[in-house]
Amino acid sequence: MSGPVLSAIIVNYNAGDELRRALQSIADEMRGRAWEAVVVDNASRDGSAALVDEFASHARAIRNTENVGFARGVNQALAATAAPLVLIMNPDCRLVAGAIDVLRAVLAEHDHCAIVGPRILNPDGSVQGSARGDPDMFTGLFGRTTMLRRLLPGAGISRRNVVSPDEVGSAASLAVDWVSGACMLARRDALASVGGFDERYFLYWEDADLCRRLRAKGFEIRYAPGATAIHRVGQSSRTAQASAIRAFHESAYLYYATHVAPGGLDPKRALARALLSLRCWWTLQRAR
Repeated sequence: MSGPVLSAIIVNYNAGDELRRALQSIADEMRGRAWEAVVVDNASRDGSAALVDEFASHARAIRNTENVGFARGVNQALAATAAPLVLIMNPDCRLVAGAIDVLRAVLAEHDHCAIVGPRILNPDGSVQGSARGDPDMFTGLFGRTTMLRRLLPGAGISRRNVVSPDEVGSAASLAVDWVSGACMLARRDALASVGGFDERYFLYWEDADLCRRLRAKGFEIRYAPGATAIHRVGQSSRTAQASAIRAFHESAYLYYATHVAPGGLDPKRALARALLSLRCWWTLQRAR
C-alpha cells in the first residue's frame, strides 16, 4: 500500500474549536486521497488536543509537557511524518475549497520551488499580507500592521515589505522572498536540506528565516493567490499575550542579527536591540 501524499502539521496551543475547523478543512480538501496529520500540542490547558481524536483515521497528536514553541514543534512533526509534501498550518487557519490543488500545481510547475503560500484572508475578507520582502530596519516602519503602511500603501517600500495579490497578474504564482508560516505547502526534501526550522526561534519570524535559508540554497519561494486560506490571527497568543509580544521582538532581533547584521561588532546590532526593546516596552504598555 502506498503512503500518504501529504503530511499536515499543526502546532497547537489553546486554540479551542479553531483546531477542529482547521483539521476539518484539511479533511475536506484531501477527501479520497491518502493523507496524514500530526498535531503537536504544546501543553494546552483548554482541552483542545482532545479534538484530534475526532480525526483519528488520519490524524494523531504529539502531546508535549511544556510549550516548546512553533519551530521545534514543527520539527517534531516532520520527524514523525513521511509524505513528500508537507502542509504547515496554524490551528486558527482554515483552507478554502481548492487551495491544496492550486498549491500542489504550483510546486509541480516549478521544480526549484521549495515552499508555496496561498493568499491569506482575515475573517472579514480583507487580505492579510502573507507574502513579503526580506525584513530589514524599515520593516518596523512599513511592515504588514504598521501605521505608515496603512497611510502609504502604494509607496515602493510598503509594496516591497508586503506583496499585493494584484502583483501576480495573470500568472498562477509569483516568486517572493518569504511567505507566512500560518499556511504553507513545502517539499519535504527541501526542508530537510536546511535542517527544518531554526529552533532558536520560539515564536514569530521563523518562517522568514526558513525561506531565506532555502533561497540561499537555490530554492524558490512562491506566492499563489489562486489558493485561499482564512486566518484568525493570534487565537493562541491571546492566552499568553505578554509572552507572545516578548517572543515577537526577541525573534525579530535574532533574525536581524543572523541575516542583516551578522558581525558580532556591527553597530547596527546595538541600534536594532535598542529600538526593538523600546518597541516591545511600548507594545506591552498598550496591551495592558
